[in-house]
Amino acid sequence: MQRSYLAAALMVAAALTSCEKDQNMNNPFFEDWTLPHGAVPFDQIKTEHYKPAILKAIEEEDQEIDAIANNPEAPTFANTVEALEYTGQLLEKVGGVFYNMLECDGTDDMLALAEEMQPIYSQHRLNIALNEKLFERVETVWNEYKAKDFEGLTVAQQRMLKDHYEGYLKAGATLKGEARERWRKVSARLDSLTLAYGQNVQKATGEWSYQLDPEKGDLAGLPDFAADAYKQNGYKLTLLAPSYRPFMTYSSRRDLREMLYKAYNQRCYGGKYDNTQNIQEIAKLRQEKADLLGFQSFADMRLTNTMAKTPESVNNLLNTLLNAYKAAGTSDVQEVAALAKKDGIDQLMPWDFSYYSEKLKKEKFNVNDAMVKPFFSLEKVKEGVFGLAKTLYGVTFHKLDVPVYNPDVECFEVIDKDSTYLGLLYTDFFPRETKRPGAWMTEFRGQKRNPVTGADERPIVQIVMSFTKPVGNPGEEGYTPSLLTYDEVETFLHEFGHSLHGLLTKCTYPSQSGTSVAHDFVELPSQFNENFLGKKEFLDTFAADWQTGEKIPQELIDRLHEASAFQAGYLCLRQLSFGMLDMAFHSLGRTEKNSDFRVQDFEYKPTERFPQLADIEKFEEEAMLPTQLLPHVEGTMMCTSFTHIFSGGYAAGYYGYKWAEVLDADAFAVFEREGLSNPETAARFRHLLESGDTVDPAELYRQFKGEDPSIEALMKRDGILK
Repeated sequence: MQRSYLAAALMVAAALTSCEKDQNMNNPFFEDWTLPHGAVPFDQIKTEHYKPAILKAIEEEDQEIDAIANNPEAPTFANTVEALEYTGQLLEKVGGVFYNMLECDGTDDMLALAEEMQPIYSQHRLNIALNEKLFERVETVWNEYKAKDFEGLTVAQQRMLKDHYEGYLKAGATLKGEARERWRKVSARLDSLTLAYGQNVQKATGEWSYQLDPEKGDLAGLPDFAADAYKQNGYKLTLLAPSYRPFMTYSSRRDLREMLYKAYNQRCYGGKYDNTQNIQEIAKLRQEKADLLGFQSFADMRLTNTMAKTPESVNNLLNTLLNAYKAAGTSDVQEVAALAKKDGIDQLMPWDFSYYSEKLKKEKFNVNDAMVKPFFSLEKVKEGVFGLAKTLYGVTFHKLDVPVYNPDVECFEVIDKDSTYLGLLYTDFFPRETKRPGAWMTEFRGQKRNPVTGADERPIVQIVMSFTKPVGNPGEEGYTPSLLTYDEVETFLHEFGHSLHGLLTKCTYPSQSGTSVAHDFVELPSQFNENFLGKKEFLDTFAADWQTGEKIPQELIDRLHEASAFQAGYLCLRQLSFGMLDMAFHSLGRTEKNSDFRVQDFEYKPTERFPQLADIEKFEEEAMLPTQLLPHVEGTMMCTSFTHIFSGGYAAGYYGYKWAEVLDADAFAVFEREGLSNPETAARFRHLLESGDTVDPAELYRQFKGEDPSIEALMKRDGILK
């Protein structure tokens, strides 16, 4: 999920140095959008519109901030804190579009524009965060309400006031003198580094390719659906998911698997897109921000507003799961290694694992992607996923004929069970060279109540994935629709869960609506949704052979269910390794032997204070050692392309996937106990989706279940507990 990218996106989208003549003429960002439900007029927006729009938006927000900070009236909740909620609406309008276009159509012009504009927007945000008059007013309101135990405020308003006050503290508002100026330098530099890191990954991923030669046996082992897809793409092998994953899973060419694995895991490790220095500097400067605010580490600073609260709680979860799953993970790998040994492979390497794991899965459960894909055509899956929302919440999706930014994109009008309008959903399913790899949900516009009219302004949400495109055209000989693997259907359900969180929200303030929740709670709705894929009731609604219309056979469903916990131990340890790596990079202050240092003028010396960062590959290997199940391959690592934590808002937060997995398994166990389609259970869960960040997430979960979550449901689902 990527809504946390929005702030970074605006940061990327905003720095302007000059404006063209007649900049205000025919700029769609300066006009009301008159398409149905305020849909984005993509057919009118051009790259040159962003600069003048953001310049004006920055000017407008500066005026709004000045009006609040210099208000002659005494500070109140309404004229200060509520007023802050609604500043910068034009900037959000422009940035919401620019961010998505940068990620989904990152042309050279867009990337250059982002790099050019970033410093000015960064300075703009810092000016707001370090506005002393503004913070004094917020602090006055905080102190007054705190003194009277927040009497007169709703629970949501109390949380919003607390978030604003603590947000300013974490933004350096209390720093003075040299420390304040150092904060400015560090913050601006970090903004630049995280942007550069992400762009390096996008460029390195998009530029690498290898030309397969069918005459030399380069397609050996590939099932027809994979071979046809490569043929459709001119036999070009790339690092994009629809190309990389099938090859690593099915190719019997071990030499090519090794080549591909190394190319993927050497992205941005050396060469013109090298990220090693960016990583060293980002980690160091994040720690320095924590130092300036008096936190022991960046993780300590980052976790205060989460469910976990402290690094100790995070590490306790990671280690508890490690102890519970380590034996199972070791056994999973040994089983795969035994199968590979039959082919004469004495040491199982990382590029062997997916290939032999798939063979083992077929051997044990008689199921593989080739068997499943015919029943998962994208159009039918879409019907099933949308139908799940109707079954649970009464929500329906209707295709809307409005301009889109790419022919592959579709827009849907979302209608509630009482026929009221909920929002728009854009879907973007296929990869492009200018599109960031992966899958995510984000927003063009979030939900809020209009501060003047009180009207409920509904959201415009987007889900993005990287599925294999159809082969040929419908009705033509040789046509094959986009057919999804079981894992890809699961990914669709995951991102759709995020979109429901954004679409169903019913909040007053924009900072609390939709997915603007604690980062270890935000994955609950998405991961919860994945559970339905293993249920016959759900599969029966859509899974049918795309050619014959025959429903997916019961015996195949049974085998899929049996295989659902396949290698759960290995997969858990893989996720734990990412979480531990993340915590290692962001707990530097906790491992420091001598914390006596002085803040120096900005200069790149990443190993001066933290010598362990001198060798990033070794640092990564040691951080992931407790979870290591396969040999480390020298010259490869993942952190140089680990966008989640170095450019994507998940710094000191990747553990949230496992934290939320405990919640999602526990929540789904409630549905299994009370009935998968039980309207009362679904209504309670919908309340959780609607509430955003208006209620403490732990309390919100207790409202749903009636008690705190337990780890047992996850362990039972994964077959660790019988």
